[in-house]
Amino acid sequence: MESTYKTRLTSEQLNGIAKQHFNTDFKDYKEMIDGWANHAYFMTLSNGKVVVLKIAPSAINKPMRCEQDLMIAEVQALRLVEELKDVPVPRVLAHDSTRSIAPAEYFIMDYMPGTPYNKVKDQYNAAEQERIEQQLGALNRRMNEIKGEKFGYFSEKKPKYTTWKEAFLNLVDDLLTDGQEAGVELPVDYDDLKVLILEKSDVLDDVKEAVLVHWDLWDGNVFVEQGRITAIIDFERSLWADPLMEHYFSHFNYTPGFVKGYGRAITTDSERKRRSLYDLYFDLVLRIECSYRQYDNQEHIQWTINNLEEGIDRFRLS
Repeated sequence: MESTYKTRLTSEQLNGIAKQHFNTDFKDYKEMIDGWANHAYFMTLSNGKVVVLKIAPSAINKPMRCEQDLMIAEVQALRLVEELKDVPVPRVLAHDSTRSIAPAEYFIMDYMPGTPYNKVKDQYNAAEQERIEQQLGALNRRMNEIKGEKFGYFSEKKPKYTTWKEAFLNLVDDLLTDGQEAGVELPVDYDDLKVLILEKSDVLDDVKEAVLVHWDLWDGNVFVEQGRITAIIDFERSLWADPLMEHYFSHFNYTPGFVKGYGRAITTDSERKRRSLYDLYFDLVLRIECSYRQYDNQEHIQWTINNLEEGIDRFRLS
């Protein structure tokens, strides 16, 4: 689903960016078509070095609250994960929010080899998939070892909270406010849903430590090559949160390989109830973002409606 919000740059602008940060011209470039709002380019510099430029949208009048300040959040998260030295993430080479060269904020990072796992997953047999997902679990666990002082959105521009319960309920409130403002119809009344979530939220107090959570670590953000993970990308939605919010703990994945590699499974009543809250949050995001992204794929929209109805039913029984 292509977005009309992406910021596209001319060859002259790309050349100016190359000169600004690398003191050289660029030889060639290629647009990357994946992604919704942020736009990216492969750039080959005159000295042969290949980098990736990622630029924020410049035409979104009112983004969802969870999609504000995404670029600075990604830059900050990447720099922290890079310090681990043993997780394959692109190194941030430059970051510019001045809009002096380009019409929107951008950053430049190392090119990372590999292909998104979702595009080649079917080429691997079950045993090979399990090995890849076991590696992902171990890498995800390593990233979750980065500790924060408070909970909440990753960006330094966003408020932080001393308790995870307060932070998560703020995430939910932001999301439901977005839904109401966009006129998104849900299977249940908004106020009733808020009450239901609040009634089941006490288990969030069991989370005492804020850790770096990627949150969007689905197969499309994992690069693989020859059965090995070569890169983890797209940290823009990072949170200081409960590690059980990670995507591979969700009802969409949660595979044996990931659990083995992570070294932790969802086993306690508290963990199951917390994960049910995170599943519902994600199902709501998938539904509400359709209006903000102005999707025209009716099949996808209907899928998000059906998925949310099933999600609410699961949540009531949790």
